[in-house]
Amino acid sequence: MGLISKRKNKKYSYQPRHFEHDGESSPFSIGHKFDQFRTTVGDNKGLKGKFKTAWADLRQTSDRKANRRLIVIIAILVLLFLFIIEFDLSIFYA
Repeated sequence: MGLISKRKNKKYSYQPRHFEHDGESSPFSIGHKFDQFRTTVGDNKGLKGKFKTAWADLRQTSDRKANRRLIVIIAILVLLFLFIIEFDLSIFYA
């Protein structure tokens, strides 16, 4: 029982009876469909490392058409929101 040391979890290693391991990967491993194309998934540890790799990926593969499209969509949504709440633009003019 031990008063000082913590109890360790039991390990369970399942090996199917008719499974021949060819060295690639286990058919029981769970992986996402696009993990091989992502740079943010993998060896980087910690939150800071993930942000660094995500920022480097963003800087490396920037798409100008997508950026413009995103800006236009955001502008339209902001103007639509201002129209819905009946925002008066005359406060910006003298």
